[in-house]
Amino acid sequence: MRKWLGFTLIELLVTLAIISVLGALTVPMAQVIAQRDKEQELRRALREVRDAIDAYKRAVDEGVVEVANGASGYPPNLDLLANGVSSRIDSKGRKVYFLRKIPRDPMADRNDIEPAATWGKRSFSSEAADPREGEDVFDIYSMSVKVGLNGVPYREW
Repeated sequence: MRKWLGFTLIELLVTLAIISVLGALTVPMAQVIAQRDKEQELRRALREVRDAIDAYKRAVDEGVVEVANGASGYPPNLDLLANGVSSRIDSKGRKVYFLRKIPRDPMADRNDIEPAATWGKRSFSSEAADPREGEDVFDIYSMSVKVGLNGVPYREW
């Protein structure tokens, strides 16, 4: 009686079929996980920048940061939040910083531009339904045209 030391062709084909089915199931799941991670990063970045904009406005309202007469009290640009502004109440002329650095929009396709340029900016004087840039930055939004896993376009987050 002879002993066979290998697999039969049918055993190999069944094994390959099982592996290919498992692979076909995991690829879409990996794509969803990657998209979910980017969405979480987007939420975090939006919250961080929006909190910094609100902190700047609070500092203006409390008299820590000086603004021109008639200004809304919101920062004129995002770079100001990371570069700092002179404090009116500090006699040593130290700056007040609201962000360590401006986060990049994770949904932006271009990596060759500055992080502040990856965001859409809404001025205090523009409508929420039709955000436009202006003399200040009241809010930010993603300029991506894609839709999130929750069915809401990233632009509306």
